[in-house]
Amino acid sequence: QVQLVESGGGLVQPGGSLRLSCAASTTSGTINLMAWYRQAPGKQRELVARVRYGGTLDYADSVKGRFTISRNNGKNTVDLQMDSLKPEDTAVYYCNSRLMWSTLDYWGQGTQVTVAS
Repeated sequence: QVQLVESGGGLVQPGGSLRLSCAASTTSGTINLMAWYRQAPGKQRELVARVRYGGTLDYADSVKGRFTISRNNGKNTVDLQMDSLKPEDTAVYYCNSRLMWSTLDYWGQGTQVTVAS
């Protein structure tokens, strides 16, 4: 199993920045995938960004050039730096991870990000 604890959400004005952090703990092996998803009211949960153990990155088109995901394999942490935030970025953001050789998803409790003036 993997336990995920997120921090860093809040209220920010359009054009502002926020940094989300997620700390993972496990005794079940090596974490392969660490990712951030988000879910806005009335919408499906969607992938924001993900990073594999080896460093491969993926971003949703809507956040490319504005968000940066980074990972520390030694500490099992993943951060999401969000710049040039827009009102449409408002959502609950969830940390996600998968262990090596597994397709089982683990989720954090979610952290609210609100972009409003």
